[in-house]
Amino acid sequence: MLTVEEALQTVLGHAAALAPVVLPIAETLGCVLAEPIVAPGDLPAWPNSAMDGYAVQAASTAGATRQTPAALEVVGQIGAGQMFQGTVGGGQALKIMTGAPVPDGADAIVIVEETDGAASGRVAVYRPAAPGDHIRPRGEEVRAGETVLSPGRPIRPAEIGMFATLGYARVRVHARPRVAVLATGDELAGPGEPLRPGQIRNSNGFSLAAQVASAGAVAVPLGVARDDRGELLQKMRQGLLEAQVLLTSGGVSMGEFDFVAGIMRELEATIHFDRVAMAPGKPTTFATAGDRLLFGLPGNPVSTMVSFELFVRPALRKMAGAARLFRPRIEAALSTDFKKRPGRRTYVRCLVTAGPGGYSLTPTGTQSSGVLRSMALANALAIVEAPVERLPAGSRLPVILLDFPEDAVVPEA
Repeated sequence: MLTVEEALQTVLGHAAALAPVVLPIAETLGCVLAEPIVAPGDLPAWPNSAMDGYAVQAASTAGATRQTPAALEVVGQIGAGQMFQGTVGGGQALKIMTGAPVPDGADAIVIVEETDGAASGRVAVYRPAAPGDHIRPRGEEVRAGETVLSPGRPIRPAEIGMFATLGYARVRVHARPRVAVLATGDELAGPGEPLRPGQIRNSNGFSLAAQVASAGAVAVPLGVARDDRGELLQKMRQGLLEAQVLLTSGGVSMGEFDFVAGIMRELEATIHFDRVAMAPGKPTTFATAGDRLLFGLPGNPVSTMVSFELFVRPALRKMAGAARLFRPRIEAALSTDFKKRPGRRTYVRCLVTAGPGGYSLTPTGTQSSGVLRSMALANALAIVEAPVERLPAGSRLPVILLDFPEDAVVPEA
């Protein structure tokens, strides 16, 4: 059996970033940037007011107090998106709204809370201003020609807002990998379908599709293939035609109806490994057919999800062009005693919390690979090495974060 590290190295050695595509910015959420985003001009393009108030010459407000305010002539009003055609001189003020360009002659903004406007066309200023007060200078955010966002960056709402701010209507991003998802087994029934004796729900098809989407890829659901070699062959062939990655769950152990590996060979795929020294997820299988990646994941729901996290997700992130492939890792202390079977590295579903003494982790119940609830309650996977059988409370373990604890500050991976 390969170690987890050896298996991951094999997978990533066959995964390559997909060719870039150009998309409207509204369609890029979750994609990875494939070009540098360069500012075409200064941002802001002109000095503008950071507050509602009055644009003035700071010298005109010298010595102003509430008892002896500076009385200034109001020469007009300007809002965001407008330009004042005149100049603000000594003893004058221009009423100005947030975001409006600072007029010529003015070097400070007096906020409206420090004034008392009057219908007479004059305003009383109660506090002296200093040059630059409440003014956003030209180029404060970015300068013309500056690289604002670099390739390899995942696109979030803030990045999309930045594209729009800089005037980009379309940007070049890496294509999202298309991932065919196929569950196998006569025992599977869909949500809402009646369960016959001996049947279970098809959770893997749905959890895998969700994991694919969370990795920034596009899931192509193929439904369920029954324990029929012809049906499985047809659906796996369909998956290779419709997607760059094929995920199957179940059918990779040593049972009479475990056809997946044989059909991979029939599809002229090269199997690179079919066992990994880990629990859960030992019978994880990886193959390639040309530039297509094929993953035969175990059928037990936790094994399926853990194998996806360790091998499929990093491959999809690499195919999507991401610079950072892996989940964040931290170290946390066991809150209780823990024991496992020795022999394989174990990934323990756990809940990580942050407290005054640092991070602590608590296993989320039974660690059987068939107990999906333990995964639903977890936000992390703690790593316990192969020889270990018992760990006392307080033992510190490396932890892969699946979700960020709400109150935790998480270091970059």
